Amino acid sequence: MNTSVDTLSLANLALAFIPAFVVVAVLFKWSLQAGNALYAMSRMLVQLLLIGYFLSYIFEADNGWIILAALIVMVLASSWIALGAVSKQQRITLYSHALLAILVGGGVTLVIVTEGVIGLDPWYMPQYMIPLAGMIFSNSMNSVSLCAERLGAEMERDVSWLKARNIAMQASMIPLVNSLFAVGLVSLPGMMTGQILSGVSPHIAARYQIMVMCMIFGSAGIASVLFLVTSRGVFEREYPVTPHPQPLPPQGGKGV
Repeated sequence: MNTSVDTLSLANLALAFIPAFVVVAVLFKWSLQAGNALYAMSRMLVQLLLIGYFLSYIFEADNGWIILAALIVMVLASSWIALGAVSKQQRITLYSHALLAILVGGGVTLVIVTEGVIGLDPWYMPQYMIPLAGMIFSNSMNSVSLCAERLGAEMERDVSWLKARNIAMQASMIPLVNSLFAVGLVSLPGMMTGQILSGVSPHIAARYQIMVMCMIFGSAGIASVLFLVTSRGVFEREYPVTPHPQPLPPQGGKGV
């Protein structure tokens, strides 16, 4: 089996943008925020090019403090981005709750996977720590984001806290459950695909992917639960449930 991955030239890489630009053109034609999509693509390009240079640096540095600093930046940034669907004032109020949820849900899972499942030595091996942390914190971020958006939407409709909580939790779990159903049948996720492309046996790659699916499901689910539980007071103050008037009893009248 070939253990090398072909290097993509910039010219070949540019071809990958053709379908993306088709979508942007349609969004522009339909007046659906094509500028925002184009900005997101541009930002993605710059971020990934920069992170490529940054990862090369930290891999060569092999320093635990640098890895720890990178993990802290990931948690802080993901906690802020997770609240993008709420108002600016709510974003500030809820930030500590999102931070706690992602830090605990993602952090505990990351420690279990890296120290218990894989057994990294040293603990900060960047080739494992950074990619795994990225998958864990990004999926936790997405789940918290879905929770915050759906919980606010439901409570704005005067839905009770318990019912709104359950709806928000269920909504945040839909992408995770769908990914469990689809993996191996519809899609070969990133880690498994990357390992197969680099020459790892598909049997070993499948084991790693099972680990990844479990850690994503667990970390994102725990983060959602923690966010919903800790932010209850904030949402109840922001969206007090309006008591519905009780129907008046029928009035008895005298016959004519």
